[in-house]
Amino acid sequence: MEQLFDFIASSPTAYHAAVHIASLLDGAGFARLEEGAPWKLESGSGYYVVRNSSSLIAFRIPDTILPPESVMIAAAHLDSPALKIKENAVLKGPGAYLRLSAERYGGMIYASWFDRPLSVAGRVMIRKDGGVRTALADLREPCALIPHVAIHMNRSINDGYSCNPAVDLLPIWGLGGNEGDFRESVAKSAGCRPGDILASDLFLYNPARGYAWNGLISAPRLDDLECAYAVLSGFLEAGFPHALPVAAFFDNEEVGSQTKQGAASPFLLDTLTRVADAFSLDLRGLLASGMMLSCDNAHGIHPNHPEYADKNHTVTLNGGVVVKYNANQKYTSDAVSAALFKLICEEAGVPVQLYANRADIAGGSTLGNISTTQVALNTVDIGLAQLAMHSAFETAGEKDPDYMIRALTAFFGKSLRAEGNGAYSLL
Repeated sequence: MEQLFDFIASSPTAYHAAVHIASLLDGAGFARLEEGAPWKLESGSGYYVVRNSSSLIAFRIPDTILPPESVMIAAAHLDSPALKIKENAVLKGPGAYLRLSAERYGGMIYASWFDRPLSVAGRVMIRKDGGVRTALADLREPCALIPHVAIHMNRSINDGYSCNPAVDLLPIWGLGGNEGDFRESVAKSAGCRPGDILASDLFLYNPARGYAWNGLISAPRLDDLECAYAVLSGFLEAGFPHALPVAAFFDNEEVGSQTKQGAASPFLLDTLTRVADAFSLDLRGLLASGMMLSCDNAHGIHPNHPEYADKNHTVTLNGGVVVKYNANQKYTSDAVSAALFKLICEEAGVPVQLYANRADIAGGSTLGNISTTQVALNTVDIGLAQLAMHSAFETAGEKDPDYMIRALTAFFGKSLRAEGNGAYSLL
């Protein structure tokens, strides 16, 4: 469990998560490819490519059978709801306060961000001769806080409080000092001079470390770093099967994926096309016999509000991997993809739970139905049950990460064969 908490602690933003995953792949012998350079691929080797410093796709070329029989893809996202710091970051006053000008990124639970020590991390673009370069910044230590108004000044706060993010969600940076203090702190973290920073993508984040307690785990950013960690772990543990295994990690899921590095972009299609071209493979044929797992956490039944769950599709923490259904295809699971995934879990000894929203409560979407508009193949939406999704601190089951890793390891070790007329074999 500490490895999961280490992964989360190393990933305060999608930029840091992508760098951390790349370092783990480097350690496992994978070679980095650049989108703007030619690719020379060899059988029996592993590769990865990064886009925008925040999305990453890794794959392995089979070492025994070429062409591979199918493509097996698992995807998760690296971003989480947070407060993004605006480019003109510092607000002076009232009084001696210095505050940070910030705006919402994704669907946050506002109350979870109040009265909590926060830190700052992200990327900065630094001038160099003839251009710019990217550097990561992470202040690591608590350096900001969003204070509640005292109950004496807002007697109705416990009766339901409407938060105005333009007013209520501006964090204190400190007292006194000057506007340059923030920029100097960011520059020091990035290893540059303040005047060399030309632009930035910085976020406030919860720096608390995750911990296990009474069979549960609590940590920041469990949605979706818990699944991202499991995807990477299963991908690395599965070795070199006969299929083409692909682990995809996308940015910007929390804001709709409509970016050049999101699941709606051609990043996955571009990568698969270049792999297919390198070995003269029929990509359409690979996808016809392919399968994708869209991995994003699910809503566990709430201990105080069970009425929000569908009575016949409640899922529990430590109950196993969740298959998610939605009639309007917010989740991509259908009879084919769900049946195939259940067979994989059955063979791996992994319990499976089934989730659907109440018919009168709209759920969120994930990257599966968005990605398949670019790369069409059998896809199932899966996840792990958790509480307080989109909170600054979330809770899940202690046993479930292992269930997910076992399921993903088994998945990446399989190859799918489409036999026509609605029949499939798992090899």
